[in-house]
Amino acid sequence: MNEENTGVKPDHFGFLLVHNYSMIAFTSAIEPLRMANRAAQKALYTWSIYTIDGRPVKASNGIEIAPDAGIDAVADVSIFFVCGGVDIGDNWNKSFQFALRKIAKCHITLGALCTGSYLLARAGLLDGYKCTIHWENLASVREEFPKAQFSDDLFHFDRDRITSAGGQASMDMMLKLIGDKHGSKLTAHISEQFMCERIRGTDDRQRVPLQLHLGANQPKLTEAVTLMEANLEEPIGLNELSNYVGISCRQLERLFQKHLNCVPTRYYLNLRLNRARLLLLQTSKSIVDIALACGFISAPHFSKCYRDMYGIPPRDERRKLQNFQTQNAPELDRAATDLVS
Repeated sequence: MNEENTGVKPDHFGFLLVHNYSMIAFTSAIEPLRMANRAAQKALYTWSIYTIDGRPVKASNGIEIAPDAGIDAVADVSIFFVCGGVDIGDNWNKSFQFALRKIAKCHITLGALCTGSYLLARAGLLDGYKCTIHWENLASVREEFPKAQFSDDLFHFDRDRITSAGGQASMDMMLKLIGDKHGSKLTAHISEQFMCERIRGTDDRQRVPLQLHLGANQPKLTEAVTLMEANLEEPIGLNELSNYVGISCRQLERLFQKHLNCVPTRYYLNLRLNRARLLLLQTSKSIVDIALACGFISAPHFSKCYRDMYGIPPRDERRKLQNFQTQNAPELDRAATDLVS
């Protein structure tokens, strides 16, 4: 789409591809921009693709994309995203650091997809910022870059830095950007086109495997949590759980408190409520059925626990989602009609 006749200059984003970058993180960021243009019937966004030297680099899946230019040619972009992937440290050198700092001095917002945050942090460009990275790299970057505030968020916006954990989180991040500027109706349409059941927001976290938290040195605790996750509909009592694992209740409580910072019953309740929230937002199951499926003795008991956890009763949360869908339905139908006409 051309920007002529739109009346407004589109936002222009830059994407730096480094060797072994994550293709899914990159395309999950690009595709919402394309769909935003298509739905709006005008160019809201344009983008350019860069590599360090202007030559193609292979993604981790072996596919090459021809870039528009090398990193020295970056200009006139509102956000510059560094797209990372596996073996991210292999892309580091002093000239790369110089190029990133030069871009930052131009007051361009810097972003990162997947492990791209590592390169920004190593250049000192995340010092004092809240940011995120793929969960596999969390422990190492927290150790290596103590001045950056890495979290397990799916994505994070902090002033002129925007970071995403990669994968589908790149789409969530981009939908947030689009929605902030052009409204929720457009992002709802984009998510419908991509058959995305729920747009995750800044309150959502990466699902970090328990083994990453605990390592290989806590097999009893890992076994207990695995049993909890497999028995959400009919919760196991603490005595029975400790018998299965082969340690006393007191020992089990101490393990949970030391490594997960809560008692076993609290951790178990959180697991069940997390599952209940997914069912509430992504299925048409009744609240009673959801309560029973997640091990609650009654709907009122479930509602109280849910409100204590999320600050809103389950019925109100579902009603809020339904109201949003109803309000946006006419616009989505018109937009879909416009697209196929």
